[in-house]
Amino acid sequence: MDTEMQDREPTRALTEAECWERILAAPYGRIAIAAADEIDIFPINHAALDGTIVFRTAPGTKLLELTIRQQVAFEVDGTDGREAFSVVVKGAAGEFDRDAETLTAEEAGASPWAPEPKDRWVRIHPTSVSGRSFLLPRR
Repeated sequence: MDTEMQDREPTRALTEAECWERILAAPYGRIAIAAADEIDIFPINHAALDGTIVFRTAPGTKLLELTIRQQVAFEVDGTDGREAFSVVVKGAAGEFDRDAETLTAEEAGASPWAPEPKDRWVRIHPTSVSGRSFLLPRR
């Protein structure tokens, strides 16, 4: 076995606070939705807001699938120096449209990158938040 692999610390579980730190810092994530025996994964720009995850979208597959089944998984991953991480949030997602809520979500930074209009808002209410990290090999 490679000496570098032996010298690295084992993968460790992130605390929930560490998970939220990484969610807040991530520029984008992915949402996985299962409906009608199909699983789809979509990249999204998101914001963390009061223990939830919010994002904007347009009418289409994501919203249609969320009306069929609200259970979703959301994931962010990346690197921070020599550490790699992955965070998964599972929960129920639903659309919201009250003006005060959408304004707060906009102020939190939930702005899409894509040029198409994204006028529908979705909030994920987590039922579980977990993550892990490990040191990358030296180059």
